[in-house]
Amino acid sequence: MKALVAVKRVVDFNVKVRVKADGSDVDIGNVKMSMNPFDEIAVEEAVRLKEAGKVSEIVVVSLGVKQCEETLRTALAMGADRAVHVETDAKLEPLAVAKCLKAVADKEQPQLLILGKQAIDDDANQTAQMLAALLNAPQGTFASKVEVGDGEVSVTREIDGGLETVALKLPAVISTDLRLNEPRYVKLPNIMAAKKKPLEKIALADLGVDAAPRLNQVKVAEPKARSAGIKVESVAELVAKLKNEAKVI
Repeated sequence: MKALVAVKRVVDFNVKVRVKADGSDVDIGNVKMSMNPFDEIAVEEAVRLKEAGKVSEIVVVSLGVKQCEETLRTALAMGADRAVHVETDAKLEPLAVAKCLKAVADKEQPQLLILGKQAIDDDANQTAQMLAALLNAPQGTFASKVEVGDGEVSVTREIDGGLETVALKLPAVISTDLRLNEPRYVKLPNIMAAKKKPLEKIALADLGVDAAPRLNQVKVAEPKARSAGIKVESVAELVAKLKNEAKVI
């Protein structure tokens, strides 16, 4: 069984994001970039399935600028077998990403497609669902447990009321949630070995995909600063302030 895992290069989650002076976008100049945390979980899950003998090959794919190769090498160091880099300088929206991933999937013919449930830069949470629709494949979103059987995969997913388990016929699309696993620490020998693993480069134009944006980003702004809290001496004073000043009761 072949697994295709999508990974995205984003601003590292430890970095405090800054907005450009003109408000046009987020400033990523000289900022540490890394693999999207949800995508790390997706790669880890694919590697665990391979170690369990359920998956025979793991292909990781990323779309974006030349530096995405670093993200792919990280995934290869985690245990993926080979990588595909769709090179483009364009800012891709979720629908365009889903179309590109479908084009790669049509070529690779994986039985399992694993994605992070969302990227921490745009928080769109759309790509996996759109990809499943384009492939006309069953989907299991927000997965907290994945079990692969004969010709199907069981996905326990987190919903508002608790947990739901769905059985999907392969090929299927899965999006990973935080509680699915904890990604492994990548050791130096694996990082060195990853440099020798195959990495295929494809131009976006070669996929024949319409990646034109559907949205126009008008402005990016930081959230308004919150006012400092205050201490009160009694419950009666708290109630009075909530009633007379905050006017919430």
